[in-house]
Amino acid sequence: MNRPKPTRRHILLAGTGGLAAAALPSAAHASSAVEPDIDSTVQWNARPPRSAVSLVGKRPNKIIVHHTVSANTSDFSRSQAHAHAHWVQNLHMDKNGWIDSGYHFLVSRGGWITEGRHRSLSTLQGGSNFVLAAHTSGQNDQAIGIANEGAYHDGAQPPQAQWDVLVVLCAYACSQYGIAPSRIYGHKDFGTTLCPGVLHDKLPLLRSQVAASM
Repeated sequence: MNRPKPTRRHILLAGTGGLAAAALPSAAHASSAVEPDIDSTVQWNARPPRSAVSLVGKRPNKIIVHHTVSANTSDFSRSQAHAHAHWVQNLHMDKNGWIDSGYHFLVSRGGWITEGRHRSLSTLQGGSNFVLAAHTSGQNDQAIGIANEGAYHDGAQPPQAQWDVLVVLCAYACSQYGIAPSRIYGHKDFGTTLCPGVLHDKLPLLRSQVAASM
């Protein structure tokens, strides 16, 4: 009987110990990181941007981690990840007046990744350019913005699936763009904000796990 081929997400979340050993690159590809499954704007049926999305014309030099201050839902489904992506895009376009979602990527509490601003995924896969987004004042032409579903400024912890996939996404972005894991920051490093809450306290762990998975 033919068995369905596991997705990268299934491999990454396999086992009970968090990030699975199967997700680590082999010795033959020691300089690369696993490319996670990322649902594109087409897959979650995003609204079109109000105007053309701009490319920066160079590689980013850092990653900035955010949280979206949405509900800490117990719905870990893919459909919830898509609903959350719509919620963020609607907020940013209708309330903030931006052309599109302000983040490059979103990581759901269930461990699903969605593309935020249009063209973020294709440029990440290309590794030589990135999209001008709107996630951190003064850093949008330098940094990839990754936002985590949920509110983590009152002591709540991210679910393990969300954390594991955040590690893998950061490792892939670092590998594609030549970013050192030491250059993963939180939003509050660049402005007066509580974002990304407890995730900021976990940045040393995030950096070390990203480095290990590369």
